[in-house]
Amino acid sequence: MFKTNVGGIDRVLRIVVGLALIALTLTGVVGVWGWIGLVPLATGLMSSCPLYSVIGLNTCPMKGSQS
Repeated sequence: MFKTNVGGIDRVLRIVVGLALIALTLTGVVGVWGWIGLVPLATGLMSSCPLYSVIGLNTCPMKGSQS
């Protein structure tokens, strides 16, 4: 489906930030803009970021690379 381009730490941070923004929105701490947390949550869960594809960034370690 989508090319994996989001690595471990990046993925965890996206999920945590996304959940935090959504939780803050649901508790009324922040306004409607907090629903933007769905974006990092979705990209973290899918391990794929469309913006990374556009700019050529990849934080996912290459599998099977030889040192």
